[in-house]
Amino acid sequence: MFEDALLIDAAGRPTMQHHQAFSRDWDRIKEWSDNIYMPYTVTPIGSRLKPASDMYSAAVGKIDVTRFCYGIPVSVGECSPEAGNILVLTTIRGNGRHALGRGAAANTGVGETFVADCSRTDYFVEFDEDHLQLNLTVPHQLVADHALQWYGTVPDDRLWRHKCTIGGRGSSWLALMDYVVRAIAESPDAMSGERLGARVQELITAQLLDEWATQAGLQLGVDVASAEPAYVRSAEEYIDTFARSVPTASEIAAAVGVSVRALTAGFRRYRDTTPGQRLRARRLEGVRGELLRSDGRTVSEIANAWGYVNLGMFAATYRKRFGELPSETRNRL
Repeated sequence: MFEDALLIDAAGRPTMQHHQAFSRDWDRIKEWSDNIYMPYTVTPIGSRLKPASDMYSAAVGKIDVTRFCYGIPVSVGECSPEAGNILVLTTIRGNGRHALGRGAAANTGVGETFVADCSRTDYFVEFDEDHLQLNLTVPHQLVADHALQWYGTVPDDRLWRHKCTIGGRGSSWLALMDYVVRAIAESPDAMSGERLGARVQELITAQLLDEWATQAGLQLGVDVASAEPAYVRSAEEYIDTFARSVPTASEIAAAVGVSVRALTAGFRRYRDTTPGQRLRARRLEGVRGELLRSDGRTVSEIANAWGYVNLGMFAATYRKRFGELPSETRNRL
């Protein structure tokens, strides 16, 4: 299925867009693989010590897609956890033997995919002489943020330390990889960009997370499917407490420990609103509450205390929300 992956464009011509190289030089291969994957060690197996490596790469958002082989049998290990990457390795040709721990191993043949989070667990693999891989290098934080946004919680090490095989012939995962390869062939620049690339990146991440969790025996979102995550409640409390000072979305997100994107997605999913809309509502309610308490201050003084500078715009917004002008609320007392 992937024999020509990253080699040809949509018209069947040899591709020129992607970072590509053929090399028999260990130093050049190491420089490339350290940059695309992460620093690790590789040791030839047997008497053939000179590699014949194919190295092709393309980007889908923040995910690197690579076509790679050493051309000789090798053992790979000691992957750098500091790089913060998850490896997702699909076998195009040959065989990979992936260590699972305690002497157990998983063999991946053609069309099978192995997942290992090298930022959280050790990873060792042996590739035979015929091996050829279609690999994804996925930032750990990208998957963690996706889990938080979709399920309201970040999985623990029961997922991250679980190494496993996913996909296989006829699987939806393999079909997704086929789509990704075809999309890169047709629109390599768009796939690396912020629009299409980000959408396909999200699709890859969602499918990976689902397949991986299933293999780990986890049901993501079961415990939070009917209740909002803690960070949404914490953000609401923060907004209610500090509405008078008009905090920004970045300040609210930082206060509850998530990204602005995750915060907004959480409010939309569980509250059918946004943090900004929640803040605007609380400010208007705060002004109305003080107008109704008749403490001697003018409408302008109270509005200014809640961060409103343009009083004409404030009055229009207030009337739309409560059906009367601020002065009418004030004069009713």
